[in-house]
Amino acid sequence: MAGFLDRAKEQAQRGLAQGKEKMEEVQAQRQGNDLLRRLGAAYYAEQRGSGSTSEVQQALSALEQHIAQHGDGFLRNG
Repeated sequence: MAGFLDRAKEQAQRGLAQGKEKMEEVQAQRQGNDLLRRLGAAYYAEQRGSGSTSEVQQALSALEQHIAQHGDGFLRNG
């Protein structure tokens, strides 16, 4: 009986770890999409004369940092 409980506990822990990993992946994709949207908005504002180059550079830097940390998978999943 103890072997069964140990296996069940191990499977439950594995399931929790997989769920947590998937949740973190989804959050990273959402954050990447938000950063990409921010870059687009900053660029649009700059082109319309109501934004600045520094805002575009800040948005680009934030996006590049995100990509360096989480990869660029969100660019293909959008």
